Amino acid sequence: MSVPAFIDITEEDQASELRAYLKCKGADISEENCAEGGLHVDLAQIIEACDVCLKDDDKGVVAHSRCIQTEHVESVMNSIVSLLLILETEKQEALIESLCEKLVKFREGERPSLRMQLLSNLFHGMDENTPVRYSVFCGLIKVAATCNAIAFIPTDLDQVRKWITDWNLNTEKKHTLLRLVYEALVDCKKGEAAAKVMVELLGSYTEDNASQARVDAHRCIVRALKDPNTFLFDHLLALKPVRFLEGELIHDLLTIFVSAKLAAYVKFYQSNKDFIDSLGLSHEQNMAKMRLLTFMGMAVEFKEISFDTMQQELQVGADDVEAFVIDAVRTKMVYCKIDQTQRKVVVSHSTHRTFGKQQWQQLHDSLTSWKANLATVKTSLQTLSPSA
Repeated sequence: MSVPAFIDITEEDQASELRAYLKCKGADISEENCAEGGLHVDLAQIIEACDVCLKDDDKGVVAHSRCIQTEHVESVMNSIVSLLLILETEKQEALIESLCEKLVKFREGERPSLRMQLLSNLFHGMDENTPVRYSVFCGLIKVAATCNAIAFIPTDLDQVRKWITDWNLNTEKKHTLLRLVYEALVDCKKGEAAAKVMVELLGSYTEDNASQARVDAHRCIVRALKDPNTFLFDHLLALKPVRFLEGELIHDLLTIFVSAKLAAYVKFYQSNKDFIDSLGLSHEQNMAKMRLLTFMGMAVEFKEISFDTMQQELQVGADDVEAFVIDAVRTKMVYCKIDQTQRKVVVSHSTHRTFGKQQWQQLHDSLTSWKANLATVKTSLQTLSPSA
């Protein structure tokens, strides 16, 4: 695959014209191609000098002229890209990384759409399995994150996993890529997608290197607790970097949100108020979430819960019980109805806060019971109608 370049001259003449253009713009570069070294040496010097092309100041230029100028810069840079793509693979890597660095770092925040377009052309111009696509994709993410344009970059986790395999990335590059995607998604307010990427990142660590992910594990826990739409946390406890935090306050706090009741959180907060504040967590939001989690646990255990029990366990006033139940149902974590006459809540279904061996056994028992009931129904139908 390559970027189309509609120009009827040789690669050497194309490089020579690029040199002349950059020289005209004030670059410190010779107009003559290198006598020795070939095209890749010429491209190395052209890429080193291409800053002057990107530096064209468009302040004070009318909109029409600015548009023409941008198109001109894009055509020049695409000419460089088209030459890069015809080089032998072993000669591409260093030059592509150099160009990516310039496009990412130069005047950060300015002309993001142009820089993204150039990086995109380069990315899609290479064969899918070319390892250096990793550098280009990282550049794309960095530029997109500066202008809230991550929606235009493919960040689907399945696709990212495929690229990690196709590019045969080592552990360090794999972690770097996933971390970049995570941070970009967070910056663009895509919390749910970011959480999935962070879990993927933490899940890629082993017992041997889990200690290296302390910061990531800490950040993952805090963001999950802070997310108003996240209520299940037991999967985080299974991650090796999170297990490495056992004994620390952050792990104790996570454990409370996984399986403890509201009273346990209140006790923890009273002893560690400064710690909660240092995490940037809202105590009021934590209380609201723990009330729901406590109610979910109660709803799994009991199909009928009195208002008095709810007031005691959830630390709410008598006048607030009904409003709490309505809010709980809105989360779709609990399905129930209020019996005002008998002052109780009747539960039809509740999501389990944890799903371990006991829950799998309950699921097995339910499925076994349904199977037996269906067999009974089938037998009854066959008795009524032998042909059934």
